[in-house]
Amino acid sequence: MSKKAVEGKIRCDACPVACYIADGKAGACDRYANHAGELVRLDPLTIIDMAQEKGVKAVPFMRTTDGNDWDGDLLQSNRPFITAIGAGTTYPDYKPAPFIVSQEVDGVDMVTVVTEGIFSYCGVKVKIDTDRHLGDERAVVRMDGEAIGHVMTSEYGSKMLSLGGVEHLTGGSKKEGRVTCDALLRLCNCEAVEVTVDDGATVVIQAGKAPIVNGVEEKLMRVGCGSATIGMFASQWAQHVDEVIVVDDHITGQLSEHQAGKMLSVPPSGIRINGRRSTPGRYFQVAEPGTGWGGTNIDDPLEILKDADPKVAWQGLRLFMVSTTGEHSAYYELDKDLKPVAVEMPAELKASTELIAENCEPSVCSVLFMGGAGGSLRAGVTVNPVRLTKSVKDSLAYVSCGGAEAYVWPGGGITVMANVQDMPSNAFGYVPTPALVAPIEFTMRLSDYAALGGHMSDVKPMDGVLSEKLRKVGQIDRRSNPNDSRNYPWRAK
Repeated sequence: MSKKAVEGKIRCDACPVACYIADGKAGACDRYANHAGELVRLDPLTIIDMAQEKGVKAVPFMRTTDGNDWDGDLLQSNRPFITAIGAGTTYPDYKPAPFIVSQEVDGVDMVTVVTEGIFSYCGVKVKIDTDRHLGDERAVVRMDGEAIGHVMTSEYGSKMLSLGGVEHLTGGSKKEGRVTCDALLRLCNCEAVEVTVDDGATVVIQAGKAPIVNGVEEKLMRVGCGSATIGMFASQWAQHVDEVIVVDDHITGQLSEHQAGKMLSVPPSGIRINGRRSTPGRYFQVAEPGTGWGGTNIDDPLEILKDADPKVAWQGLRLFMVSTTGEHSAYYELDKDLKPVAVEMPAELKASTELIAENCEPSVCSVLFMGGAGGSLRAGVTVNPVRLTKSVKDSLAYVSCGGAEAYVWPGGGITVMANVQDMPSNAFGYVPTPALVAPIEFTMRLSDYAALGGHMSDVKPMDGVLSEKLRKVGQIDRRSNPNDSRNYPWRAK
């Protein structure tokens, strides 16, 4: 890293901000500091010591330049795997990456190129396991009043958010960019972030933790939609009740009309549901979205029912209503006017609600980092950047983020996505341009690296980078509490 003295300060060239840093002080990013006139990286280079653990996912097969398949286990060998965490950056990347490390794996010469990339084109995709209505699709998500993203299309049992991106980082006001960068940094480092959705809910998001919606911690992810729930539990209900309604914001199910009920010879009940009827036993739009029963806005499930059909219904008809998580349930019997009257729930139905809850998975938040590894970052790997892109597409080069497996999107460029929970703690940083600093590694055969125009004169053997200053972690460290300072004591003040 080059430096320039200015009135007792040195100039950092790790990012476009180019801070002038006084002795004993850190730059604006808190990642680089002036130590007695030398520019130093505050966090140590992180090595994942795979010899400490077993059961790590294998890397897909790779095709080598000589046409043979190589089944080298990049992450499973009893060897250290160098990550980009703590490696530093080389901005602009006309210079070689900070570490280009070689080592032999099962008789094959391998090389791993690591750098902490500066990502202006980056964001996170957040999956929140809940039936609660967080906000309409395309609704703006805010932190500290600033727009940082939006609500995406819901998935099965989960709400989805897209946060960050260059439009928020650089396309809005300076405050919007700073707030967005702060939100991304905290989420990627597995810290809690509170956001609000326009005309929707307030949500606390933290990777690996249950979401907190409007101050209430979520417990369960639904077992299925209302129709699917009937399909799973119809045989347990048919002998104890005459009708079951599973309330769901998306697809509410009715046992007597459902194919499962028909197969079990459940007769028509005359109970009628408000909403748009789809296929038999499946109803859409029974209520507005909300935080009540089954992700609707109702607290009384009877609100979704029409008057019973007097030609079919009968006094004493047993009606069971339940939500898709078993969190809400009620039992009724029709009186002489065919009105549902709440009565004590039979033990068999209580057990049924508990079984639904047992079959629900815990509600958690998942955070996936997504970034475009383009621009000059590739020049730090090779003098011919497009060859790196082609090598990744041809599975000659394996891409990881902080040692975690990265999914590479098809199409042009190197657009990666990785689970932040699979990375060691404190894997991400930032620069106040604003942009996120994320670790990225490219691993390949040494011969392939030479063929793509790699910086061969800067290749160092693994033994040449091992030192006491290294941070060594295993798989267990990746899922430890990221807020526990014991995980990275070198950051202690």
